Amino acid sequence: MLGGSRSGKSAHAESLLEGHPDVTYLATSDPRPDDAEWQERIAAHRARRPATWTTKETTNPGELVLPGTYLVDSVTTWVTAMMDASGVWDGGQRARDRLARRVDELLEAWVMTPAHVVAVSDEVGLGVVPETASGRMFRDALGTVNQRLAATADEVWFVVAGLPQRLR
Repeated sequence: MLGGSRSGKSAHAESLLEGHPDVTYLATSDPRPDDAEWQERIAAHRARRPATWTTKETTNPGELVLPGTYLVDSVTTWVTAMMDASGVWDGGQRARDRLARRVDELLEAWVMTPAHVVAVSDEVGLGVVPETASGRMFRDALGTVNQRLAATADEVWFVVAGLPQRLR
């Protein structure tokens, strides 16, 4: 599920799993307890989910190798967390290699899983070229991950202004 910020991609992803009683929602973002606006966003997402769904906060791609039904929200925040953990913001080939290994781990889990997985990710490459090197690095990393995931997905959706369009 790809789309811009506030495009309706998460709501559409959730609608694709209606009727699945035992969905595990993999929340990949940092909870940011001191950020009231972020907490409101998290609360809005939680309020939309059925009570039968389980939420797990993790950035471990190994979670996807278990059977079941998963909603990963989002690949965007996962890439951010992996960039932070890899130290790529400070540069260096070793940091980029660590990030590449983490991305490979995610793709391996994605390809090998017996689970039904719906993943949500921002499409950040449609707008203005980021002014900063870190912004461009993030855009490029996320774009690469999105391409690799989409290449192996059974279905790919793009949501614009709340209107889902199936690409594959």
